[in-house]
Amino acid sequence: MKSTLVLSLLAASGKDTATSGQQCTYLDGTANGGIQWRSTWTWEGAPNNVKSYPYVGRQVAKGRTIASVSRMPTTVRWQYDNENVRANVAYDVFTAADPNHPNYGGDYELMIWLARYGNVYPIGSVVASVNLAGYRWDLWAGYNGAMRVYSFVPPSGTIKSFTADVKDFFNHLVSNYQYPAAQQNIIVFQVGTEAFTGGPATFTCNHFTADVI
Repeated sequence: MKSTLVLSLLAASGKDTATSGQQCTYLDGTANGGIQWRSTWTWEGAPNNVKSYPYVGRQVAKGRTIASVSRMPTTVRWQYDNENVRANVAYDVFTAADPNHPNYGGDYELMIWLARYGNVYPIGSVVASVNLAGYRWDLWAGYNGAMRVYSFVPPSGTIKSFTADVKDFFNHLVSNYQYPAAQQNIIVFQVGTEAFTGGPATFTCNHFTADVI
């Protein structure tokens, strides 16, 4: 599996609004076809602004549209050593009509939240409640600028061991929200944690795999 591990520090609306903070991200190794990594962080100030998004992502060849993909299988197992923070744990998939779109955004963003700590919320509002991948989700919809954002969020609790086919989530958007799968290229396919405030806290990803088939 070809993957990239990144610590993304969000500038004007994120880390630059912090009154103090720091973060370090580490690759711990690979095993059983997956990646192990962790990120330790502390952030203070501007509690509603995301300061960082450390993530690991599956490298995807340019020109792969959602319609051309039959499956997007993935597994992640993770933990936080301190849950008294403002943060989430989430998959993030950007798609765009332009296969060369910068990887920090797209025409559409699909998020699958596995945890929500400290009363942080997705963009938009709840538009439906759906069953996918063996779980019940609140589906949030809204806009981040011009980008349409769909976020699948558990009504309560966390999902610390998750195996699913992300294509099922896109199929739901195609069937119910006119998502243009034939015109949307996969820009990024990643999972990580959005850090708002709190800490010190360490997010550990014990295992991550993903594929685009």
